[in-house]
Amino acid sequence: MPKLVSDVGGKQWSGRADEHAVEVTVIQYERHGAWVVAAHGSYDMHSIPPLADALAAAARKHPKVVLDASGVVFADSSFLNLLILTHQAGTLRVAAPPQQLQRLFAITGVDAVLEVRETVDDAAAS
Repeated sequence: MPKLVSDVGGKQWSGRADEHAVEVTVIQYERHGAWVVAAHGSYDMHSIPPLADALAAAARKHPKVVLDASGVVFADSSFLNLLILTHQAGTLRVAAPPQQLQRLFAITGVDAVLEVRETVDDAAAS
């Protein structure tokens, strides 16, 4: 069962979405006036809920939200849909996506919709 624990940077969720999924971790913290949600793991329709909850709460409470995607090892259409919905709800920037995620953004055209930056600091400061 997922658990919410505190860490020095903010909030951290860690757990398994189901017995077949890899572990996903969502860590949240403030940086340069932006709220950063750092996603780690493999995201599909079974593992996306913790990230969806974190981004939805962040979009409601903070004018600038940054998704640190550097730890994402797999993402499907559920992940892309979540990013687009979060972008529509407020200001979302995606930071440090790995190469395979950059290719997914380019193939689907999401890179023309979302603001993608090389680093969390760049995304938070812009």
